Amino acid sequence: MTVLIFALGLVFVIEGLLYALFPGAMKNMMKFVIEQQDSAIRLAGLLSATIGVFIIYMVK
Repeated sequence: MTVLIFALGLVFVIEGLLYALFPGAMKNMMKFVIEQQDSAIRLAGLLSATIGVFIIYMVK
């Protein structure tokens, strides 16, 4: 459970830094994502989750 909370905190740190350091780029990215079809966003999410699981598997 501690590792899960640590990982969640790390996600917040990384995402927060992106918004703090590159606010204009993050706005542009949000505009880009809003214009995409739901299926494309879903595919990107599934791909991201799959890569994440693979990385965790390789590290453990």
